[in-house]
Amino acid sequence: MPHSKRITLKMLFQYFIVAVTGKETEFTTGSIRKAIFMLSIPMILEMMMESIFAIVDIAYVSQVSVNAVATIGLTESVVTLVYAVAIGLSMAATAIVARRIGAKDVKGAQEAAVQAIALGVLVSIIVGVFGFLYAEDILALMGAEPDLIAEGSGYTKLLLGGNITILLLFLINAIFRGAGDASVAMWALVLSNGLNIILDPIFIFGWGPIPEYGVMGAAIATNIGRGTAVLFQLAVLFFGWSRIQIGFKDMVIRFSVMLNLIKVSLGGIAQFLIGTSSWVFLMRMMSEFGSEVLAGYTIAIRVMLFTLMPSWGMSNAAATLVGQNLGAQQPDRAETSVWKTGKYNAYFMGAVSLIYLFFAYDIVGWFSANPVVVENGGLCLQIIAVGYIFYAYGMVVTQAFNGAGDTGTPTKINLIAFWLFQLPFAYLMAITLNLGAMGVFIAITAAEVLLAIISMIWFKKGNWKKVSV
Repeated sequence: MPHSKRITLKMLFQYFIVAVTGKETEFTTGSIRKAIFMLSIPMILEMMMESIFAIVDIAYVSQVSVNAVATIGLTESVVTLVYAVAIGLSMAATAIVARRIGAKDVKGAQEAAVQAIALGVLVSIIVGVFGFLYAEDILALMGAEPDLIAEGSGYTKLLLGGNITILLLFLINAIFRGAGDASVAMWALVLSNGLNIILDPIFIFGWGPIPEYGVMGAAIATNIGRGTAVLFQLAVLFFGWSRIQIGFKDMVIRFSVMLNLIKVSLGGIAQFLIGTSSWVFLMRMMSEFGSEVLAGYTIAIRVMLFTLMPSWGMSNAAATLVGQNLGAQQPDRAETSVWKTGKYNAYFMGAVSLIYLFFAYDIVGWFSANPVVVENGGLCLQIIAVGYIFYAYGMVVTQAFNGAGDTGTPTKINLIAFWLFQLPFAYLMAITLNLGAMGVFIAITAAEVLLAIISMIWFKKGNWKKVSV
């Protein structure tokens, strides 16, 4: 038995090495469990790097001031609303690229990649100009107090103005994931967030000839780190280190491909506009309770990213498996992949929920000594952790719809769960019934549980198998 166990651990280690080096590229045949492992490991590590950066970033910024933390919370709520377009486009790119790769149509995958990048550049330019010029007005619209705007507008201006680095990093990684090149996406995030972690304290607190920029330094570090990673991604695409290689001859607008990409992305755009606008309204509601409560909520959300990001990694693996297996005319294998991935995700999220339930206040206390911040952040973590197992299945199934190119179904589910239920319920609990911030936390958990239940019921109907992209 011990000998057998050693062999199993050795095999797992070998699989791990193959996964992070990207040597495994066939996911439409063989063991489904192995395919999930090979895709999930680099995607989980990729998302872990993202969440580690989120934690480190908020740890540095929390040393500046409560206003600095609140600035990041308000800015990110707006950024995610704007990026709904980019996220929708990325979902479409993953679905179409995965479907083409599954059907062995590499040229079609290349064409889709080029059109996605062109659309991403256009969106980022529009967002950048608007965000740079109207940063103060955006913060004021979100309910920020004058002293917060004075301290934090530089961060908002630079983050929105330089959004092309964040947008392209996200979009090109979505292309890599669709192609099954999850390890390339992972190494891009390792480079980006590694640089961010190193540069954050240098620009926030000042070092040598570099002056102290405060919270604005976090935006400078983000733009440099992610911009460098985008250059790495483009080098991979142009020099052919992935399954998709782009040459200068491919840099032409193909309207039929672009229109198909836009058509598929519309559902994703609407899906995330609904979800993220709901988050914006919740953040606006939270701002009514003061900067300290808002800071506690922001820290809790950043801490949650540490565990939600790996779960998104598994969910992204499900999306790629669905797309590639549908392209290979294997819908039953696609469905089995989703339920197995959901099960593994539930095991992970269940374990994490126990940690948050028992140690929430200690965890938030690592980032702030302010008792009001700790009290609200800890309560947020505990209440949201109650629904973690539901989140596990909800995330996987939603991404499975998107991987199939059926972005319309999650849009309807988001509309029901977030706009028709979460927002009215949050207002009822927090304002009408006077539960304050706790009412918002309860509404978040209840809405995510509802979303998971509806998603699983609709997924079992199987209409996503008939979608063509």
